[in-house]
Amino acid sequence: MSKTIDRIVVSGMGAVTAFGIGLQPLWEGARAGAVAIRPVAGLPMAGYRTKLAGEVPEEVKPSYAGISDVVREPSLDFALVAAEEALTASGLAKLVPPQRWGVVFATCNGGLVSGEQALRAEASGQPAPFEQLLLVSPQTIAEVIGAAFGFGGPVLSVNTACASGAHAIAHAVELLRDGHADALLVGGSDSLSGVTFAGFNSLESLSPNPAAPYSKGRDGLSLGEGSGMLVLTRAEIAAAHDAPVLAEVLGYGLSADGYHATAPHPEGAGAARAIVAALASGGVRPEHVGYVNGHGTGTPKNDPAEVAAVRTAFGDGTSKTLLSSTKSMIGHLLGAAGAVESIVTVQALREQTAPPTAGFLEADPHCAIDVVPGGSRPLDTAAALSNNFAFAGANASILFGLPGRIDIPAPADEPIVITGLAALGPDWNTIAGLHTAYRDYSAADRRPERFAALLGNPEWELPPRERRRVDRLGRYAIMASAMALADAGLAGAERPAPRIGVVLGTGLGPLASIEEFVVPLVDSGPESANPAVFPNTVYNAAAGQVAMKLGLTGVTSTLTAAHAAGAAALCVARDLLRRGTADAIVVPAVDTFCAAAQTAYGRLPAFARSPEYIPTEGGYGIVLEPLSKALARGAVPRAEFAGFGMASDGRGIGEFDTDGGGFERAMRAALTHAGLTAAQVTRIQSNAAGIEAFDTAEFAAIGRVFDSTEPFVETPKRWLGEPVGAGAHLAIALAAEQPLDKPVLINSSSPGGTHISVVLTPVRTADDRSTSW
Repeated sequence: MSKTIDRIVVSGMGAVTAFGIGLQPLWEGARAGAVAIRPVAGLPMAGYRTKLAGEVPEEVKPSYAGISDVVREPSLDFALVAAEEALTASGLAKLVPPQRWGVVFATCNGGLVSGEQALRAEASGQPAPFEQLLLVSPQTIAEVIGAAFGFGGPVLSVNTACASGAHAIAHAVELLRDGHADALLVGGSDSLSGVTFAGFNSLESLSPNPAAPYSKGRDGLSLGEGSGMLVLTRAEIAAAHDAPVLAEVLGYGLSADGYHATAPHPEGAGAARAIVAALASGGVRPEHVGYVNGHGTGTPKNDPAEVAAVRTAFGDGTSKTLLSSTKSMIGHLLGAAGAVESIVTVQALREQTAPPTAGFLEADPHCAIDVVPGGSRPLDTAAALSNNFAFAGANASILFGLPGRIDIPAPADEPIVITGLAALGPDWNTIAGLHTAYRDYSAADRRPERFAALLGNPEWELPPRERRRVDRLGRYAIMASAMALADAGLAGAERPAPRIGVVLGTGLGPLASIEEFVVPLVDSGPESANPAVFPNTVYNAAAGQVAMKLGLTGVTSTLTAAHAAGAAALCVARDLLRRGTADAIVVPAVDTFCAAAQTAYGRLPAFARSPEYIPTEGGYGIVLEPLSKALARGAVPRAEFAGFGMASDGRGIGEFDTDGGGFERAMRAALTHAGLTAAQVTRIQSNAAGIEAFDTAEFAAIGRVFDSTEPFVETPKRWLGEPVGAGAHLAIALAAEQPLDKPVLINSSSPGGTHISVVLTPVRTADDRSTSW
């Protein structure tokens, strides 16, 4: 057990909201209870239940000149401007080395505006610029943010719908505590679009008036747009550079409802678990939390469920706690909400002032808690909580504290092992089938067709009735997860399973459902919006389907790091397990192709010029557990997840360092993290998939890192195709079919310059941790 824990502090903040550009307008407006939900000026609003939203009232133009005005994406612009403010406020931008800076970016819709524009261009016969196609991806936005400031550390995108911003903060905390960066730019961004309005309108969720959270007679939410960005760093880094310390991130809690695609658990059970976990991880008793910045959407179902969750988690302490909703003033910023509302929470702590819930109408007996109606109130508290809950039942609570006032419990720290595997590909639906295909393909010098679909009739399949409203991405995520849990011996675990989580990686996300939802809108307008399809357009819908169908109600998250998404999900799951947040986590990595995705790949220069590159569909599952849990139930671990490294060398939209600098830093960091030397690694599973410039950069980096050791380098994706974000899972399924006897290094990268290296070793008990291979 570790005896100490690194304190993570907030050193700078920036915002773009309906109150305007900057942190000061946001806080002044929130403290005053002003309402910035107004008639929308920038979009046609015919056909919607409302004409109102929290629209950014002025032009937002970042100083970064690396993007053409032809392909401007508002979500990116908002994030860059908020980031500039946060970095300037922290003063750390030039004091921390660029390679020790990183980005954890949250969004619900990513570049949806770019996607909508691209579809409209295609419909008119004008092919969209490839830069615009790339900007649809949340990871591209994250990579451009990193490139804009010259960062070389981890770059991740997180997409858990309306809880994304809070999830980004939680994952950033662990990256900092584990030494993967010294400072991280963390936050979220989303912009208003016709697609978003049409979707929520189809669910009848929009209020014709400014949202009135927690009030009797409330009738829906108000959408908003903007960005919130925070600079997080370790306390000793801030002290060494005399940087501001605005607050501490004391802890966090994550959970899955496993209940419904769009509605919360009516008793707030999942949300309560997230709140309880956040308090426990921060070492804070409920009665010591004086303020909660609530999720507070204003919908009939969400508000009572949240109040029930707070009352369950706080017990007798509920009477001492104030709860208010920032969304009542600026609208629901979707993936950015968690970041912006965290900023308001930090300001509330700093000024000991609880901002009000604006627009309060009348007390609702189902929301029996003090929601600060009428005006702001003074506080006397060292800790405050920010809640965010999302479609697909993803819940997150972040606990903030005044600097140095609260002792934080030390984290759990033990080996994390792989106990279950599953593989679904174009020619296989078992691990044994995958190995057979690899042997046969390489022997016959053949490969799958481009965009090859997943093979049918796997070992585990949803009955026809249960496929209702589950898209192909969700269906294969469920199958891969169920098969991996069965392989791990966890298929018969108690249901619901609050100590088993799901962390999903997807590179393309729900593009098929997005296409299915958006194309009719382009052709026929808002009245064609399909409410049965809209819930599947959020990137974490598949993780939510896994939780619902398999009864997993533990920690959950969704990582969207493009072609490195599966590797990112594995690393996040490892961090969560080391923190003691779960007994086991299943990590599915799934990608499927739709017509729009195939068109996009054909238009991107790097892929169009690479006939040897074969993108395919893929669905894989890996179960991770703490070693003690696995041994206690008699499981036979296949490998130990000994360490990982992350680096970036993005140069803009879809550009990277052709010398392989990011590859090299990721591999060196992974070896250091695992406590190994290059000489101890005798086998590498390469990222190489047939894109010449990218493959050449990786091989050059391998040559520098393993200069005199000459490990055996395998290139399975050159034979089996690249299953987009599931590439790391494919490599692990090949490497760890049988328990490992030697360390293996696995590379996974996105052509936008995101690089993740994972080190697996044979399983070591406490008695042989010093084993040298």
